[in-house]
Amino acid sequence: MEILGIGTDIVECPRIGKMIEQYGELFLRRVYTAREVRYCQSRKHAIEHFAGRWAAKEAILKAMGTGWSRGISWTDIEVRTGESGQPQVLVGGIAKEVARERGIADILISISHCRTYATAYAIALAQKPPPSTAPPAEEG
Repeated sequence: MEILGIGTDIVECPRIGKMIEQYGELFLRRVYTAREVRYCQSRKHAIEHFAGRWAAKEAILKAMGTGWSRGISWTDIEVRTGESGQPQVLVGGIAKEVARERGIADILISISHCRTYATAYAIALAQKPPPSTAPPAEEG
């Protein structure tokens, strides 16, 4: 697979905590999917997990090469936790259309956090071209 873009982000966990405290459900519904909210709220250090997903979404958009342009919303991107605990990216809505236009087949993400900071790194990958069915060229 070919790398089409990379992105990284870092955010202060207390900043996300203040936004949740100040705006509550309005903030959570605007930024996170219902699945993300349930996951983060089920964790011992919920604010760190919310901050990690915030950083992940920012890193993903950087890897896609778009930023918050073209009408992409926060909830167009969902970070899920796979069976092994590895984060996985699900892209929907306008972000999915943009990814398709840019030839992005998959996005890999890594997230880390502590009490103070959350950081994420994303890699946008292109679909590997199908193997050629043409016979090999003759050498001359």
